[in-house]
Amino acid sequence: MPKIARITQSFSRPRVSDIAEAVASEFNRLSLGDICCGKRVGITAGSRGITDIIPLLKALIREITASGGSPVLIAAMGSHGGGTESGQRELLSDLGVTEDSLTVPVAASVSCVKIGVTNSGLEAFVTEASGSLDVILPVNRIKPHTAFHGAIESGLHKMLVVGLGGPMGAAQFHSRGADELPELLREVGAFILNKMPIPAGFAIVENAHDETALIKGVLASDFASEEPKLLNLAKSLMPSLPAQKLDALIIEEMGKNYSGTGIDTNIIGRLRIEGVPEPTSPSIQKIAVLDLSNESHGNANGIGLADITTKNLVDKIDRRATYLNCSTTGFLIRGAIPVFLDSEREMMELMLRSLGDRQASELRLIQIPNTLNLAECFVSEALLPEMRSAPHITISSDLTEMSFDANGRLTHRIGRSG
Repeated sequence: MPKIARITQSFSRPRVSDIAEAVASEFNRLSLGDICCGKRVGITAGSRGITDIIPLLKALIREITASGGSPVLIAAMGSHGGGTESGQRELLSDLGVTEDSLTVPVAASVSCVKIGVTNSGLEAFVTEASGSLDVILPVNRIKPHTAFHGAIESGLHKMLVVGLGGPMGAAQFHSRGADELPELLREVGAFILNKMPIPAGFAIVENAHDETALIKGVLASDFASEEPKLLNLAKSLMPSLPAQKLDALIIEEMGKNYSGTGIDTNIIGRLRIEGVPEPTSPSIQKIAVLDLSNESHGNANGIGLADITTKNLVDKIDRRATYLNCSTTGFLIRGAIPVFLDSEREMMELMLRSLGDRQASELRLIQIPNTLNLAECFVSEALLPEMRSAPHITISSDLTEMSFDANGRLTHRIGRSG
């Protein structure tokens, strides 16, 4: 086994110090109090992995209530939760979004209503739960998507088209080729904005440390012009691996709480979408995944991006939830189960053998907790000269042998499971 050392990466770190104050400031700047007064106001919820979603929702609920409005939380998550109302409520509960915790009603529905057809023939859907509301305020994080790239990716438009659009909106979105999706989001999103009572939305941008870097209120008329700017900011703040050419990458845990694809394709440099060229960087020969997060509820969408895994992870897979997610997106290969071994030790041994007759001291290997949190990593001996010359990297431990406990489990871990 190669020797490894722990490193710390330092990334740009703008932060919102007071979530409630930032929400109140944007709410007042857009004069939303007058719009919400006396109205039933829906707030979208359902995107996983947003660090400050609960304090943000609480602050928005407080502002709406103080303005004389009646806030309602809308389950807006496309076909997630197994495409069922109970499944979506369960996912919201995992996020802390419940009627008891936030003291407002939670409206969940997977039944969809077609509200019209765009000029190019695309259909626009919304869930029945949103149809009875006087005002809707979409809330979402702006970030690069894991299946396509364009001026608009994951954000406010996607919350409207896929989240608020329910299973039908998600099905239409995922039935299209990756190159069509940015324009679909723009066109169908504009149609929904025109038909539904949506005066504005709240965009969140996070930094590389998974912290809120910006909260911005955006008028509906500015969605198309502002979201590309916010996406560029999000891309500039993304974390990255400390080296881009590797023999092996070990991911301690994958899951829906880290990326919609379980493993962020922007981090690993793999898409596995038929007809779409693979990125040239990062270049990683073998990717191993050790475990699946509890928050994923067995949805292992993205496991097909890896080369090798463990029986422990495979035993946690809910095939129905995984295959529904994969069939909805159309990327079935991302749900394919790779080679799996009984223990992490056996997995590592097989992976290293597959790399050929190499000296352990020559192997370029990185171990990360997941593809969202990359500030702390383990790197192999061969990478240390590069780490020492990088100004944003600190080597925080001496080299030590990779080792395993009596059950064949890696003893050196970055993440919570260690």
